[in-house]
Amino acid sequence: MKTVAVVVQEGFSPFEFGLACEAFGLDRSDDGIAPFDFRICAAEPGLVASNLGFSITVENDLSFAAVADLVVVTPVPRATWAMADERVCEAVRGAVARDAWVLSVCSGAFVLAASGVLDGRRATTHWRYAETMSAMYPEIEVDPDVLYVQDGKIITSAGTAAGLDACLHLLRQELGAEVTNVIARRMVVAPQRDGGQAQFIARPLPRVTSLSLTPVADWMLENLRHDLTVEQVAARAHMSPRTFARRFKADFGATPAAWLARQRIIHAQRLLETTDLGLDRIAQDCGFGSAAVLRQNFTRMLGTTPTAYRATFAA
Repeated sequence: MKTVAVVVQEGFSPFEFGLACEAFGLDRSDDGIAPFDFRICAAEPGLVASNLGFSITVENDLSFAAVADLVVVTPVPRATWAMADERVCEAVRGAVARDAWVLSVCSGAFVLAASGVLDGRRATTHWRYAETMSAMYPEIEVDPDVLYVQDGKIITSAGTAAGLDACLHLLRQELGAEVTNVIARRMVVAPQRDGGQAQFIARPLPRVTSLSLTPVADWMLENLRHDLTVEQVAARAHMSPRTFARRFKADFGATPAAWLARQRIIHAQRLLETTDLGLDRIAQDCGFGSAAVLRQNFTRMLGTTPTAYRATFAA
């Protein structure tokens, strides 16, 4: 991925637009990361108004989006959902046709939906708009409970900060986990969040009766190589397994087992990128036990094998 086009339209949201600029537009040459050819595009170049009373000057039309390796679609006002700009939709369809990446942030997913590229696919948007999208586009499988969805080379993200999660997810695939960690550190954000936007949907919350589980989670990370059971970790938190599992999911957005499996995969990615250890040794260090189990979990979560991942991202 060398070229990135961010498409803005009248009434764009500055924060989500800024996320794309931060993720793909910042020059990080001093960190040893080659910059992208990054350009902001609009159907009609010139002044484009935001939804907060100020405008930006956009110099590029959609011709760059027609050849870019990644096209990012920023949020659009609710009033435009039923009448998306056909010029932008055509740019999205063209990107998908040439197998480029397409990423939408928040309500930008409605532009992708209007273009038809999400038909028969799984996607997401802000949880407040999920029902509306499902009603408008019943042929799309809308998942309201996740931070982002990747289906092929199309990535749709939930509201606001989830757009950054989606950007980092894409960077992880293109640049590898180690480089993405450098980018995330510079942004002062977690390189990969677990859980989903269900954590942020308004609903009655259980009364918190325990201290933070962060120390227990840190201990789990330090002991990835061991066979950790819910009973064992719950005892360390001085809780019953059932209470611990409920509290852990409330705090981290995932069950202890799912969270642990994800952390083991992240550790395996680091070892594959930065060492020449064999798969059996990596499997042991990550707590998978054998190379076969590592391959099974790695392929299920990342859609590629450990060997192929190392061939692409090894330092």
